[in-house]
Amino acid sequence: MTQLGLPDGIQACLFDLDGVVTKTAVVHAAAWKETFDAFLRDYAGEQGRPFDAVTDYDEYVDGRPRADGVRAFLDSRGIHLPEGTPEDPPQARTVHGLGNRKNVLLLERIRTGGVEAYEGTLRYLEAVRAEGLRTAIVSSSANCRDVLRSVGAEHFFDVRIDGVVAAERHLPGKPHPDTILAAAHDLGVAPARAAVFEDALAGMEAGRAGGFGYVVGVDRVGQTDALYAHGATTVVKDLAELGGKQ
Repeated sequence: MTQLGLPDGIQACLFDLDGVVTKTAVVHAAAWKETFDAFLRDYAGEQGRPFDAVTDYDEYVDGRPRADGVRAFLDSRGIHLPEGTPEDPPQARTVHGLGNRKNVLLLERIRTGGVEAYEGTLRYLEAVRAEGLRTAIVSSSANCRDVLRSVGAEHFFDVRIDGVVAAERHLPGKPHPDTILAAAHDLGVAPARAAVFEDALAGMEAGRAGGFGYVVGVDRVGQTDALYAHGATTVVKDLAELGGKQ
């Protein structure tokens, strides 16, 4: 293992944004809960049970593109909505309308509360760059660039594959491996020579499906066993545990 806590031969590091670089996973979960709970008030019984910001978030929406998260969660309740289009207004009772409502609430929370980065991750990124490894940010968020800029972290990454780029290239989101495979391709590195850093179960599955050389699960919420079960090679609570101190 290198001083970065990675196997010899790893040439690139691919990082998720929310929950790995920035402390925004909890903000996403709160925005999803507000969105779904308002929608579910029209339903009774099990279908109308409020959205759980831990278990439902981890299982159905964390790490996925917004529309995929809406579909997955509603499917779990036996609820089916028209797809609509990405331009649907936030009040539309469609898959995209609900997703857009969540994004409005998310941006409001970010504007009022701000965004913070994980200091352990920023130090690790500095060490990775100092060792000459290539880096990419891979996120389902369409707000990825703005969030990185808000915490002064955009310069750490050679490549950005986010919700905007994925839509332009028609790449399916995690748990499919297409977005992280695209990042490795853009960096000019084979997946077997790249490490993936994710906090979402969908990210673990994507790393495993893509044949990546090392999949690091970042456990911020006490789901170590689940991260291993979904494909993690190793799990840490903070990237500072991997080393790389300069």
